[in-house]
Amino acid sequence: MENPTEFVQWLRSVAPYIHAYRGKTFVIAFPGELVMAGALPVLAQDLSLLHALGIKVVIVHGSRPQVEEQLALRNVEARFTTNGLRITDAAAIECAKEAAGEIRLDIEAAFSQGLPNTPMAHAAIRIISGNFVTARPLGVIDGADLKWTGVVRKIAYETIHAILNAGSLVLLSPLGFSPTGEAFNLTMEDVAVSAAVSLRAEKLIFISETPLMKDAGDTEIRELSSHQAQAVLDSGCLPQDSAFYLQHAIKSCNAGVPRAHIVPFSEDGSALLEVFTHDGVGTMITYENLESLREATIEDVGGILKLIEPLEADGTLVKRGRELIEREIHYFSVIDHDGVLFGCAALYPFPDEKMGEMACLTVNPDVQGQGDGEKILKHMEARARAAGLTKLFVLTTRTSHWFLRRGFVNATVDDLPKNRQHMYNWQRKSLVLIKQL
Repeated sequence: MENPTEFVQWLRSVAPYIHAYRGKTFVIAFPGELVMAGALPVLAQDLSLLHALGIKVVIVHGSRPQVEEQLALRNVEARFTTNGLRITDAAAIECAKEAAGEIRLDIEAAFSQGLPNTPMAHAAIRIISGNFVTARPLGVIDGADLKWTGVVRKIAYETIHAILNAGSLVLLSPLGFSPTGEAFNLTMEDVAVSAAVSLRAEKLIFISETPLMKDAGDTEIRELSSHQAQAVLDSGCLPQDSAFYLQHAIKSCNAGVPRAHIVPFSEDGSALLEVFTHDGVGTMITYENLESLREATIEDVGGILKLIEPLEADGTLVKRGRELIEREIHYFSVIDHDGVLFGCAALYPFPDEKMGEMACLTVNPDVQGQGDGEKILKHMEARARAAGLTKLFVLTTRTSHWFLRRGFVNATVDDLPKNRQHMYNWQRKSLVLIKQL
């Protein structure tokens, strides 16, 4: 191994995500284009790793290019409505069945890999498929009878939960069945959204053939609330395929799925990078703004300790024990990103002098330089103003320049509130910096 230290740091950085997602359900959907690109064996390895980490995985596959291929072999012309909906006639439904069956076998084969010196060595993964999707016909739209084109009516979520709890993966095809025994051709996106909502999945991840989305100003779109995503969709700046994915991601979030992701499969390991890194490699949609600055609760004590312990160890921060943080938790605010704490600070008020001390300002080293420190500072300034304070001060031994660039000025111990003067640690000789609010 070239750099063991980097590996250890990386492993430690993904640990919070592993803890957060163990036992949760992910619905992971991919189009037939991924299979045609030869990316299925590597994806199977990545999803097997998620399974090994205790994540319950439901897979939904698409089959559009495979259906087109089957239609071409039979010299049958594909038919669509003006809205792009496939008209599934008798020949097309047979092609859809054949394509789905072929892909299902390819997926089962991919998850049966177990050669030595590969990520799936010693893995014994069972993948279960069945008649878990009940569908109904779309009927006649704009004067066109869509015949065997359908939409999801119901997902057999209780059966799927039982399979997941037994340690197997579940595979859903873009086909559904009616109580009368008919098969209907569905979109992969419709099946994926319906499954994620019914199963109360933690994440819906579309591993797409489309590149990373960009807005009208050609800026990469990384994170959006569902409201922001709807505005992007309404702007009409997205290509049709990207818009279709985004439309379904919004639908899932508005129906209760906490987070939906659209991740290009062109990048190796994109599913893992999206799940286990702070910024990911795709676009994430959430019902609310993902990154929240909020006042801390008692459940955040462990996360705060993880953030500040390295700085306590090197002397940057004064050492605080768990009991002290528990007692003072109401003074703390945290920056919470995807369920993981990436920053914190505390505000200790001195109301007689209308001053407040901001202490313990910490940002995870992995995300420093991305503006989180500034966000926390502004949040603490707002908290101080709301409490009627007119000045904010900090005591620091190593980061004075950072604060000076943000409006603080040098001061002396005599400028501190009287009670704080008595607690000043003359051995540390911290610099005193004050900002007028």
